[in-house]
Amino acid sequence: MGERSEPEISGQTRVHVPVLMDEVLTALAPLAGSRIVDGTFGAGGYSRGLLEAGAEVIAIDRDPSVTPFAEQLVQEFPDRFTFIAGTFSELDTLAADRGAVDGVVLDIGVSSMQLDQAERGFSFMREGPLDMRMSGRGTSAADLVNSLDAETLANLLYAFGEERRSRRIAQFIVAARANAPIATTLELARVIEKAVGRKPGDVHPATRAFQALRIAVNGEFEQLVEGLFSAERLLGEGGRLAVVTFHSLEDRIAKRFFAPEKGGPAQSRHLPQVMREEPRWVGVAKAVKPGPAELARNPRARSSTLRAARRSAAPARPVSFEGLGVPRVRGAA
Repeated sequence: MGERSEPEISGQTRVHVPVLMDEVLTALAPLAGSRIVDGTFGAGGYSRGLLEAGAEVIAIDRDPSVTPFAEQLVQEFPDRFTFIAGTFSELDTLAADRGAVDGVVLDIGVSSMQLDQAERGFSFMREGPLDMRMSGRGTSAADLVNSLDAETLANLLYAFGEERRSRRIAQFIVAARANAPIATTLELARVIEKAVGRKPGDVHPATRAFQALRIAVNGEFEQLVEGLFSAERLLGEGGRLAVVTFHSLEDRIAKRFFAPEKGGPAQSRHLPQVMREEPRWVGVAKAVKPGPAELARNPRARSSTLRAARRSAAPARPVSFEGLGVPRVRGAA
């Protein structure tokens, strides 16, 4: 479902243990004396690792609940840590007056901290309001579930969650809400389980539907695309970008962003050759997955993938969704 990492308890605070931490630090090296933007601060795991490696960190997050974690790092690293409330889609604007930036890290998806807070409504395993808004503002998951027609809802579940049984789930949701609005996470989870059944040992049947709703509520694909191009504008030649994703749809976007020529049509040798643009990213690394030791320590890391590259000298591109494979919901306004 895109859980970002596993928190641990340390004294009075919860310490964020990010996935692929060593690999991210390697991708952003050298770190001592570098200025790095952590575009998805969360509970501060990557920021802490970067600070402990000697970097200066500018952290960004739109979730108000991360404030205690940011305050803790301000106390520990007052000269090298800055927190800015906002979205990573605007990281170049937010960091524009902070000096040259050497690297950016983006950890996409919902964090374990958010999943574990029942009142946020992200988890189908905990009773809470059907919310899912990372910023606490705008349209909630309950709004979508109780207002979309069956066809649009089914298309959303399929496009954003790759849910093959989306039509049946949507039909059951519409039937259930005819009696009363669906207001809580467990209420929705029960409707979905009733629609498709559940075999012992299988992944919970609500997993993909909850992922789809969360992505829609928070505009996560749009945020990812905007954030990638924002990093491209911010970083100068040699700047490093590391992106950690948690499902195939996000990973596809990151992969095609770094190497758009690989997703384009093949050129025929019988036709005039089209000049390709100078690449904006070089040294594009192969996708990295967590190893056995990390998976044993943190099972939530199983779906994570790291992609990283260095900025070339070519000018930044205008924002474009074309060729990135961003899912679209048919019938949505």
